Formats: sequence, structure tokens, C-alpha cells
Amino acid sequence: MSSIDSQSGNATGKRLAALALAALGVVYGDIGTSPLYAVKEVFAGNHPIPVNEANIFGSLSLFFWALIVVVSVKYVTFIMRADNRGEGGIMALIALALHDVQNKPKQAKAVMIVGILGAAMFYGDGMVTPAISVLSAVEGLEVATPALKSFVIPVTLLVLFALFYVQRHGTALVGTFFGPIMLVWFSTLAVLGLYNVVDHPAILAALNPLYGIEFLFANKAMALVAMGNVVLAVTGAEALYADMGHFGRKPIQRAWFAFVLPALVLNYFGQGALILAEPEAAKNPFFLSAPDWALYPLVGLATLATVIASQAVISGAFSVTRQAMQLGFVPRMEVQHTSEREQGQIYLPAVNWGLMAAVMILVLGFRSSNNLAAAYGIAVTGDMVITSLLATVVVARTWGWGWGRASALFACFLTVELVFLAANILKIPDGGWFPLVAGVGVFVLMTTWKRGRQLLSERLQGERLELALFLESLAASMPTRVAGTSVFLNADPKGVPHALLHNLMHNKVLHERVVLVSAQFYDVPYVPDIDRVEVRELRENFWSVIIQYGFKDDPDIPLALSMCGEVGLEFNPLDTSYFIGRETLIPRLGSDMAFWREKIFVAMFRNAGSATAFFKIPSNRVVELGTQVVL
Repeated sequence: MSSIDSQSGNATGKRLAALALAALGVVYGDIGTSPLYAVKEVFAGNHPIPVNEANIFGSLSLFFWALIVVVSVKYVTFIMRADNRGEGGIMALIALALHDVQNKPKQAKAVMIVGILGAAMFYGDGMVTPAISVLSAVEGLEVATPALKSFVIPVTLLVLFALFYVQRHGTALVGTFFGPIMLVWFSTLAVLGLYNVVDHPAILAALNPLYGIEFLFANKAMALVAMGNVVLAVTGAEALYADMGHFGRKPIQRAWFAFVLPALVLNYFGQGALILAEPEAAKNPFFLSAPDWALYPLVGLATLATVIASQAVISGAFSVTRQAMQLGFVPRMEVQHTSEREQGQIYLPAVNWGLMAAVMILVLGFRSSNNLAAAYGIAVTGDMVITSLLATVVVARTWGWGWGRASALFACFLTVELVFLAANILKIPDGGWFPLVAGVGVFVLMTTWKRGRQLLSERLQGERLELALFLESLAASMPTRVAGTSVFLNADPKGVPHALLHNLMHNKVLHERVVLVSAQFYDVPYVPDIDRVEVRELRENFWSVIIQYGFKDDPDIPLALSMCGEVGLEFNPLDTSYFIGRETLIPRLGSDMAFWREKIFVAMFRNAGSATAFFKIPSNRVVELGTQVVL
């Protein structure tokens, strides 16, 4: 190898290592904090199984093989290859699957419903993760000193409030410490596990899958309960796929196989070794596996790790909400950018405070990580099942595997995940109802918004006036033209904006130059700047501008219009007025949508963020013209 190649290889290797370190802080926070409560829930949860050698070996074997099958094989090896131009996550998967069935309305509708349900389950999971993670870490205080038990809930609420409060300041500064802290965390997991495995190396026999299989067949009724707890070990697997766009596939894969997986396996087996030697340690095997002198530092480190895990979930909720907004699944809402360099670092106040309220209600309502574990899992497994279903469509159609091979592959994963889902259904009376209710609520809101927008579009289409005919009639009887440029937002490039008709009807004038702007969103993450705008000159000094965005792009109409100068359409910001239509919706009985859903849609529409803020249009240059629409 030449010295240049060698330097290039070293640079690539260093970049991969840096990205893998960063991925530790963002991607693996959730799954990396599962050792705090997963094993404890099996032997000391709300539905504990007896502490004996067969159950310990069987449970650990199931933990290990769940990590291998669900995380290593399904997500890291297969799902991460189903990327939408480098982007992952449930929204990217919906876009890919919809692209493959776009000419088949029934299949497209089924994919959309399943995809929205998956996104709704993500929000349900996102509510429980910060609550159970931080609470399980702070509970280490009562292990160190039982007298501190009364402080666990207040300290947890304080940590959570601080976490949500700092979101508006952005995570760039804190984010630089995430990777190193999680490096220390996973190293600590490995050392604690090794510390106990060395004393009882026989525990490593649980790597044999036969122990897990024997456990399942020997304890048929109890096995299903145990499987509901085993799934706690793989919560957070979906983050590997969701955050792929930030780091790329290789750094995430490398971090998993080289560091995260060995650390997790060592820690789980270390906890098993401790319980094997001291059955009473099952009440909290994670903290009891550490020497007494290390307890307080470990509680501090665990709290930091759970804050980082929670941060990843919160950032994911911001990202998924913005993507859902661009794809038309949720109303417009305020999006603040917290970094001048990284457009992915955003803050949505409504999502932030809504999540905080839900998380704090969970902590106050359930009061312990054992109780919260009952609420955890069902949303995660539901999301996993939906990911497998959508991925089957993508692998069969996009990869060209065909339905037979794709179904055979994902049937293996679905068999495991459906067992997990069935096991978690048993948790519904104990708290599993909460993420389920939250998920169903989000699903109803998202489908109502999607259907309501479709219904509104149909009503407006009924009053649609063809642009070509309008321009012809205009030429025959031209109204007074005044100096300046008027920009009309126009959802339909071939129709006349309602705001233009209202302005002409009431003010009887037109600006000397009229620009009809249509913003269109596509099922790709980003649209390159070279394809951002399409400009077409019409008659009578009318212009049509189509602005194209991907579902992760940041809509900015004034910025996009500044790109039109290259084709002869230049804008003077002080000489440009933006006209926006604002509809007032009136629900009615006997419509195409249930009346109660119409009422919800009207309320969502009324409280949606303004197009002015969403498209970054200067508010002092905006004229709003209203109209009433009966649904």
C-alpha cells in the first residue's frame, strides 16, 4: 500500500472510530441502560419467577439469543440495509414501502395505516423510556442507604425536569460529552460483569441456546411471563435504525459488535452469576454486583447514562414529529433550530412539554421501575412487529427478493416478536394499558389529520378554477396593476389560489408581478439544492414556482425564492408581499368523516402552527385572507 493510501485508510479509520464513539452516546443509550432493570424484573418484578439454577441459566440464554436474533441479525444485519438514501427510522420505512405500492391504492392505504400505527407506538415507547430509565438509576440510592428511599421520586422528577428544560438550549454542547460518558458506562458494565463472571465462570454455559429452549418447554405458563421480561433487554434496538442517518451504517455496526454487545452480555451474565451465588441479590442485581465503595459513583454514572438514553428518545421524538409533519401526518407546529451547523438539531416546544407531562405522570403514577416495567415492552414489541411487516414489503419489492424469500426471512423474526408481543399482552392490566392507550390516541390523531386534510383538499378542489382559463379571462379584462411583487402560496400548481381570487374580488387590483408558489414534499430525506426550485414563466407577468423538499429538509420559502435569480426571477424582499389563505372549517353531520373526528380535526386545524412560521416567511410581509369551508 502506498503512503497516500495508508494515510487515507488511517483517516477513514479515525473517522469511523469517531463516529462509532458518537453513536455510543446517541444510538445505544436506551439499550445500554436495560441492565439496570431487565434481570431484576425477571426475578423480582411484579410477576417474578423462582430463583433457581435452571431458571437463571434459561433466562440468561434467552437474553443472549434475543440480543443476537433481534438486534444483531434483524436490525444490524438486515433492517439497516433498508435505508432511504442513507436515512432510517419508521418514517423512512413508510416512505420506502409507499413508494413500492404507489400504484396500488388498497396496498398503499394498508401500508400507511400500519406505518402510522408504528409511529404511534414509538411515541408510546418514548413516554415510558425516560421514566423507567431515570427512576431505575435513582433507585440505586435506596440500595446504598434504605433511608434515602423517600428521596427517589423527588430526585427522579428533578432530573427529568432539568432534562426537558434544557432542550430549548440545544444539545450540541452536552452532546460532545455523550460519547465519552457512554464509553465509560459500557466499560463499567463490562468490568462489573467480568468481576462476577470470574467468580462463577460456569454461568457462561448459558450461551448454549438449549438452556433457553428447555426453560420454555419446562415452564410453559411461566415462560410467557419470562419472555415479557426478556424483551426489556432489546428495548432501544429500533434506535439503531432510526439514527442511521446521523452516523451511517458502518459506525453503528462496528460499535455494536466490537463494544456494546460484549459489554451487555458480560453484564447480564455477571448479574446471573451473582444471583446464582447469592439468591437474595435478585432484588437489585445490577447495583448489588458492585462493591460497596462503588455504589454512589455507580448511581451517579447510571443517572448520567439514563439521562443520555432519555435524550436520545426525546431527540428522536422531535425528529419523527418533523418528518411526520412534512409527510402530512401531523399539523404544522413550531420548530426551533438549536444549531447553526447541524440542521438535524431541532426543538419542538409542544412535543417537549407534552412528553415531559406524560413522563412525570408515569413516574408519579407507577412510583417504581418494577411497576413501570409492566408498562414497558408492549409499545416496543408492537413497533418491532410493524417494522418487520413494512420491511417485508421493501425487501420483496425494492430489493427484488420476491414475496416468498422476503416472507420466509421476516417470518423468523416475526415468530420471536409475536411471542414477545403475546407475552407483553399479559402486562396490560398491570400498566401495559398506558403506552397502548397513548399509542392508540396518537394513531387516532394522525389518521384524523391525514383524512381531514384529504377531505379539505377535496372540498377546495370542488371550487377549483383552472389557472390557464383564469389567465385567459384576465387578459380580456385586466384589472389595475400596482407596483411590486405578490407571492401566493398555492397547493395546486394548475389551479388558482383562493387567496388570489379573494384579493382580486375585494381589492380589485393585482401586483405588476404575481408569483404562484407551490411547496411539494417528497418521500426522500433531502432534495439537493440543484433540484430545489422549478421556475416557469406564464403569461401576463405571472410566474409559477415549484419548491421541492424532502421529509427531513427545512422549509424556507424566502431562501428558496432567492435561488430563482439564476433564471431571471429576482426578488427584492422589501418589495415583495406574501398572500396566504386561512380557512375557517365548519363540521357537519353526514360528511365523509365521523362527526366526532371532524370536531377533532377542526380543533387540530385551528391550533396548527401558521404557514408563515413554518415556511419562515417574514411576518411583516404577510397578508392573510380568510374563507369558510364546510367539511
